[in-house]
Amino acid sequence: MKNNPTPPLAGRRALVTGAARGIGAAIALKLAEDGADVAITYERSADKAEALVAEIRRMGRKAIAIQADAASPDAAKAAVERTVADLGGLDILVNNAGVLFAGDFSSQPLDEIDLQLNVNVRGVFLITQAALKHIPDGGRIISTGSNAGLAVPFAGIAVYAATKSALESFTRGLARELGPREITVNLVRPGPIDTDMNPADGALAPAILPSLSIPRYGRTREVAEAVAFLAGPGAGYITGSGILVDGGISA
Repeated sequence: MKNNPTPPLAGRRALVTGAARGIGAAIALKLAEDGADVAITYERSADKAEALVAEIRRMGRKAIAIQADAASPDAAKAAVERTVADLGGLDILVNNAGVLFAGDFSSQPLDEIDLQLNVNVRGVFLITQAALKHIPDGGRIISTGSNAGLAVPFAGIAVYAATKSALESFTRGLARELGPREITVNLVRPGPIDTDMNPADGALAPAILPSLSIPRYGRTREVAEAVAFLAGPGAGYITGSGILVDGGISA
């Protein structure tokens, strides 16, 4: 009789921001499947967050849901402190919380511009800085970027693309700082993934689908698999880099 192999993330503690649904929820589930205890943050979707936590606990993992505004310095610090207190530490940070407002930049409202900057960029800075007080040598920091952070394949997402481009430089710079501690810092770069933010039958789809090599929207699980690889022991020599999960839209 064969013994079950030890999961690759057994004993690790992860915090995934913006994980009540969509890509974040898929990432949290995959990390738990791979053996990690998982904390998630959410802003409004409390019922979905608690349902996800219950599903993770059924796997035999610890799990907690933390209500947090991704742009708030106090909320970022509190989410990290709660994770450390309840899970006993923090080894993996996944910066997934993000917002997208599509539209003509010339008439885009200031509140939409500010929210994308505050959540997609400032929020990542804040929670990463708070987490670094706890992440041990050999830890992992992974952010959800975008294929649009490298090239912008269609109009209407100038500000969003700029925020994701900022994460490219932040990832490279932080990888340089944390390399001596063997803390890796990487990105996943989703392309069009079927989520509430960008549904496969949504307004952006007609512009997106002709540009894809694989002629469909991606699945959230496909992004989660890339995150789990970067979080795992096989990615210890990958840092300051990223994985495109974009159906070939960037090819």
